[in-house]
Amino acid sequence: MASIFTQILNGDLPGHFIWRDDKAIAIMTISPIKPGHCLVIPVEEINHWDEVPPELAAHLMLVAQKVAKGLKSVYSPKRVGVMIAGLEVPHTHMHLIPVDALTDFDFSLQKNATSEQLAMEAEKIRGALQKLGCAEAECA
Repeated sequence: MASIFTQILNGDLPGHFIWRDDKAIAIMTISPIKPGHCLVIPVEEINHWDEVPPELAAHLMLVAQKVAKGLKSVYSPKRVGVMIAGLEVPHTHMHLIPVDALTDFDFSLQKNATSEQLAMEAEKIRGALQKLGCAEAECA
């Protein structure tokens, strides 16, 4: 069975996209730790991050760097943290979280967000990415 991320990518489940290209997507997580918490996901369904081919891994990092610039523009955090946990969904994904302290990586702080909240945050991030010249945010 397809992972939840593949189902979102295929349009079978709703998702709030902020980036889309032929190798990767970035979407808002439904349970953010902080506003702007999003996920960078390869289109290809790969369970373990250490099995991602090097070229695709490099692309995911490039996408994460670009999305991080959008997050910085919108939220002005001290940093944008990145984490690969891999326990929740058997499909590699990188968490990008606007952070001001190490305690901002505490997944017990996750709260379910409404679709309206996620749509609003996604729109802000897409707008920032478009201002930075990222066409991939326009077709997300």
